[in-house]
Amino acid sequence: MFNGKMKALTFSYDDGVTQDIRLIEILNKYNLKSTFNINSELLGLSGELAYKDRTVPHNKVSKNDVRKIYKEHEIAVHSLTHPLLTVLDDEEVIRQVEQDRLNLSELAGYEVIGMAYPCGGNQNDDRTAKLIKENTGVRYARTITHSGNFDLQSNLYRFNPSGFHLDFDTMYSLADKFIEMKPDKPKIFYIWGHSYEFDMENTWNKFEEFCKYISGHSDIFYGTNKEILLNDFSDYI
Repeated sequence: MFNGKMKALTFSYDDGVTQDIRLIEILNKYNLKSTFNINSELLGLSGELAYKDRTVPHNKVSKNDVRKIYKEHEIAVHSLTHPLLTVLDDEEVIRQVEQDRLNLSELAGYEVIGMAYPCGGNQNDDRTAKLIKENTGVRYARTITHSGNFDLQSNLYRFNPSGFHLDFDTMYSLADKFIEMKPDKPKIFYIWGHSYEFDMENTWNKFEEFCKYISGHSDIFYGTNKEILLNDFSDYI
């Protein structure tokens, strides 16, 4: 259970980009919590992504600002430089994950223990999950495979989110089910994305409306990934 509640909601955002600052303002406004997955060796770099007939900023936050920006949320691993881990040898997988974790722990001022796999497509597998579990201080790792539900999962090293933040039709459908349900065992509504994606179609207001809709329910616990995923669910799985 989550502070005596059977339902918990959490967000997860990747890459450590400057749009996270605006996102955090929205999350804080509605008392929502997120985990932010960061590439420590890319901090401070500027860039942009091509989208349709224009570009979208993809600037990484400054190393010196990490603790201040994310202070009310959780910082987690996203690898040092955002490679596809499944094509790397064992030693490099471990280095990319564990050194990122150590770097971020120093910046955060606490031990970082969470993770989201970098890249799209087949970005995780049993081998990389086993390497991370047995050779790093990471205690959970999120995939990009959508479960479409809120069920507990036994494998925290390949944890599948409920859905993607910009799929608003699906998000509201899931939200309606989540709000209405009265479960007899813990349920987790896990949402993921990248904050720069709000700039692609200017969906910031739509996202804030969703945050307002899902927030403020007395039977839902709103927490970071760590606060929710690392509960003891042995009696329910």
